Amino acid sequence: MQQAVDIARAKNPSILAAQQNLLSVKAQEIQAGVRQNPYFAASGGNLTEPDSNGNPYDLSLGVGRLFERGEKRRWRLDSARSTTAQTDAQLQLTIQQTIFAVRQAFTNFIIAKAAKKLADDNLADYKKELDISHDRYQAGDIAKLDFERLDLQLAQFETDESNAITAAQQASDQLQVLLGYDRPRTHFDIVGDVVPPPIPNSMDDLEQKGLAARPDLKAAVAGVAIADAGIKLAYANGTADPTLEGDYNRNGVDNSVGFSFNIPIRIFDKNQGNKETAKFTAQASRFTVIATRNQVVSDVDQAYSSYINSKVLADRYNGHYLDEAKDVLDIAKFSYDHGGLALLDYLDALRDNRSVNADALNAYQQTWLAIHQLSFVTATDIVP
Repeated sequence: MQQAVDIARAKNPSILAAQQNLLSVKAQEIQAGVRQNPYFAASGGNLTEPDSNGNPYDLSLGVGRLFERGEKRRWRLDSARSTTAQTDAQLQLTIQQTIFAVRQAFTNFIIAKAAKKLADDNLADYKKELDISHDRYQAGDIAKLDFERLDLQLAQFETDESNAITAAQQASDQLQVLLGYDRPRTHFDIVGDVVPPPIPNSMDDLEQKGLAARPDLKAAVAGVAIADAGIKLAYANGTADPTLEGDYNRNGVDNSVGFSFNIPIRIFDKNQGNKETAKFTAQASRFTVIATRNQVVSDVDQAYSSYINSKVLADRYNGHYLDEAKDVLDIAKFSYDHGGLALLDYLDALRDNRSVNADALNAYQQTWLAIHQLSFVTATDIVP
């Protein structure tokens, strides 16, 4: 499973796209830190008139620049860096979601392989039993009706095998897509445990892990930092930025230098609306953090409850019901072969054994999926 996760980290297209998106957002830090460009101006008039003319030519050259006030560049950088932190947390969330999907697909494939093996074994064993029953029928030891009932039961075992083959193939294809393969490979195979292990963590421990590591909570916290920087930038944008220009003038034979200075008089537009918007946005982001934190705790509690319940059931099957079902079937088979059990009772034992084995695999699968859910909601590797 860990190898599958490592392959997905390196090759899954969704993760690769999210990584490129992070780089593009980080590049905006460069843009946020740029300073205002200076500008150059040139103008001339009467350029064809000589110096001696009463209205000679004139030439003017100027260099100027706008100077930002209110630390606008600082708050732009602060906002851009916080946005990068938020996007990085969103990347980690994408990775966690992909890993969660990989682990689910991996488990589904493992269970599908186990179900196929079980179906193959059941079919092979039943065919042997059917061959023996056919010999008994030919010898007149059992009635035609009993043999045909046994033969009809073969269809169910063949159906189980066919369904198991389809489920295994679909699970394999789904896992390979998540691993970034461009097309499914027929020889693709995996190994892993069918019976889920116990986890040593308590619910309180898992809650703390989730609160410390969940990327969506980190993204929400980064959203607060973005909003706070937005407030400061809104107030900074309410300040007026002066423009200073130095000029050189030549008029005929006369040279002169000068300067100009202008600054907007912010009487009406002081960026009031954007300031208020930024305040409400910041407050909303703080509520988002609270809501996300509460959701983390709830997610962990639900996943832990699901794990506990499914693990108890899986342990019952593994430690009791599977052995008991096999024992019942063995006794029923022996009794039927020796004439001590009715056909219908033997068929009931067959169905019970199939049902118990299928239910056990389902219990194992649900427990594994609950473990993967716990890994996802805590953003940690509960079971590698």
